Amino acid sequence: MAKKTSVAYDEKAIQTLDPLQHIRLRTGMYIGRIGDGSNPNDGIYVLIKEVIDNAIDEFIMGAGKKVEITFDGETVSVRDFGRGIPLGKVVDCVSKINTGGKYNDDVFQFSVGLNGVGTKAVNALSQHFEVCSWRDGKYKRATFTQGKITNEQGGKASDPNGTLVSFRPDPEIFPKIKWNEDYIRRRLRYYAYLNAGLTLIFNGERLVSKDGLADLLREELGEEETIYPIFHHREERLEFAFTHTGNYGETYYSFVNGQYTNDGGTHQSAFREGVLKGVNEFAKKNFAGEDVRDGLIGAVAIKMQDPVFESQTKNKLGSTEVRSWIVDAVKKAVVVWMHRNKADAERLLEKVRSNERIRTELASIKKQAKERAKKVAIRIPKLTDCKVHLGDKDSRAEDTTIFLTEGDSAGGAMTQSRDVYTQAIFALKGKPLNCHGMKLDAVYKNEELYNIMRALGIEDGISGLRYNKVVIATDADVDGMHIRNLLLTYFLRYFEDLVVHGHVFILETPLYRVRNKQETVYCYSEQEGHDAQKRIKNHEITRFKGLGEISPREFGQFIGDDIRLVPVDLGSLGEVAKALEFYMGNNTPERRTFIENNLIADIA
Repeated sequence: MAKKTSVAYDEKAIQTLDPLQHIRLRTGMYIGRIGDGSNPNDGIYVLIKEVIDNAIDEFIMGAGKKVEITFDGETVSVRDFGRGIPLGKVVDCVSKINTGGKYNDDVFQFSVGLNGVGTKAVNALSQHFEVCSWRDGKYKRATFTQGKITNEQGGKASDPNGTLVSFRPDPEIFPKIKWNEDYIRRRLRYYAYLNAGLTLIFNGERLVSKDGLADLLREELGEEETIYPIFHHREERLEFAFTHTGNYGETYYSFVNGQYTNDGGTHQSAFREGVLKGVNEFAKKNFAGEDVRDGLIGAVAIKMQDPVFESQTKNKLGSTEVRSWIVDAVKKAVVVWMHRNKADAERLLEKVRSNERIRTELASIKKQAKERAKKVAIRIPKLTDCKVHLGDKDSRAEDTTIFLTEGDSAGGAMTQSRDVYTQAIFALKGKPLNCHGMKLDAVYKNEELYNIMRALGIEDGISGLRYNKVVIATDADVDGMHIRNLLLTYFLRYFEDLVVHGHVFILETPLYRVRNKQETVYCYSEQEGHDAQKRIKNHEITRFKGLGEISPREFGQFIGDDIRLVPVDLGSLGEVAKALEFYMGNNTPERRTFIENNLIADIA
């Protein structure tokens, strides 16, 4: 029987919020997750992006070739040298929803911003917000607090035309802020790659690109060897670049109007199809898509009016009308390039034929692995699944997580304290196989690695991924670190795209519990432990060696609302290859020397 409520539902219960108040109350609707700055998708980076997007729009429209971004503590400033906001509309453009020039396609043809929402959201969510516009010898400046105007002035000025926006995120919305400059620098590099001729200055560092997406791939590849030189094509509304490496899987970087769509979308699918059709037309063959694309690393950027995204934060393009023209344009460009570069074309085709042979050889091994798995159990061993999965229409699908845990004891504790709708547990039997340097058949021949792949749903690529987050949860000791590295090697070796697109995380769990009768503090580092012991009187301290030592009641808070996840972030694919070779390769003497030298330095 439903419990009766004493709260009256009458006219007084109906509220009308000011639009900026609504942004503060329903922040996630406008900027996605709030976070603390430890994840590149956290809200504070969305705020920066919205301001910089406006500056990029000016460059796209041919006004201003330089954007300056500076940090002063928690305050961010962005100065462009475009046309400047019309002085009579400066206040409205940053404080009134559905106000802006981006509704006029003649003024902004290929906008990357949020069409009248972006700077308003930044303003509403800032403790301090300032905007200044310079146009033809005059200026207008306004300051705000939490979206409410506090000062307005204007007059004559000698500054060059353009707009300055400065803001400091409001601690009421963002109680913990720690900027990661590497995340910001990466986004700025993307802007440079997508806008040849634009100069971005980040705290004095100049970022500029001449070859666009080809430069992006060169940086991502680093010293990684390619099968043939990068093919780069650019036209008015489409730019793409690609090459093949000896790696497994496919890796893509896709953009719409300068927005990085890390979940891809219709433009990325069309690009993939165009490459396949181009190769097949040139070769007069009917190669399978997986054979043409295995080992491919590519980037594609399009410009279009009124793009439709599948979320407010624009991670995935949903517009279907772009498909046909992208497929045709990519196919045509690929065919022309292959005819003009016969040696490179032959290297590409040899890679495709090699992929085809490997796939044929793997077919029987895959069949054996599937038959073996069926004999063992109907369900995937050691997997405690959740009720919602990525791809479901359920609103919780984006929250789905699978924890790869170290052993049954940790898995048991997590199973009892998890959210059964969105959190799944896969308990590892022991240390996984070190698969560095091994071929793909190793995954199917090794029972543990094969079951991980089945649990994630990635047997046929990450398009079948069943969870949004893949979290490695191991003990905070040497063995735990080793298992973590083995799992990362597995993902980076065979499912690189899983990491590139931000699906892999490390779970932080406490090292110590410091408590007395009045207070309990969980400490995630040695320093936090020392600080807690100094502050809490008459305390007792517990060192958690393994996850299995933490009770299910306690574990619930570590995988609940206060979960601490560290995203596995890649510098460049070339650097990853070097790191894996050093830490996981057959170079034990080098690693021993490295450890000895660093231990000595640490002791000294």
